[in-house]
Amino acid sequence: MAQYLPVVTLLALAVLFAALSFVASRLLAPRNPTAAKSAPYECGIVPSREPPERFPVRFYLVAMIFIVFDIEIIFLYPYAVISGELGAFGLVEMIVFVVAVFASFVFLIANGALDWGPSRRLRRVDPRVSAERTTATTVRRVGLDGREEAA
Repeated sequence: MAQYLPVVTLLALAVLFAALSFVASRLLAPRNPTAAKSAPYECGIVPSREPPERFPVRFYLVAMIFIVFDIEIIFLYPYAVISGELGAFGLVEMIVFVVAVFASFVFLIANGALDWGPSRRLRRVDPRVSAERTTATTVRRVGLDGREEAA
C-alpha cells in the first residue's frame, strides 16, 4: 500500500486544487452581466438571426467516423512496430479489434453517415400509378359551387 501513497497524494492534491479553483472563481469573479456579455459570440460576428435549422445527425456521424479511424490508427501503429514480438496472440487481438472497428463503420454507414446532399428516400411505387403522371394531369378542376366569384 505504501507504494501507492504518492499516487493517492497527487490525486488528493488535484481534487483539492480543482475544488479551490471553483470556490475562488465563484467568490472573486466580478458579477456585472450585460446584454453584450450574454450575447452569443462567434468569430467576432454578432449573429443577426437564428440558424435556420439544427445540424443534421449526419454531421455527427461523420465526426464519429473520424474518431473511429483515429483510434484505429492509434492502435495499429504500435502493433505494426512490435508485431513480431506479439506473435499469434497479437494477431488474434488485432483481428478482434479490426472487426470491432469495421462493425462500427458498418453501423455508421447504415445510419447514413456518408449520404451527402438531399436525402433520397426510396419510395415504393404503387403499380396503379403511372410514371408519366404530372401535376397537370393529376390536379382536377373542382366546381366553384359555394365559392366566391373569381375576379
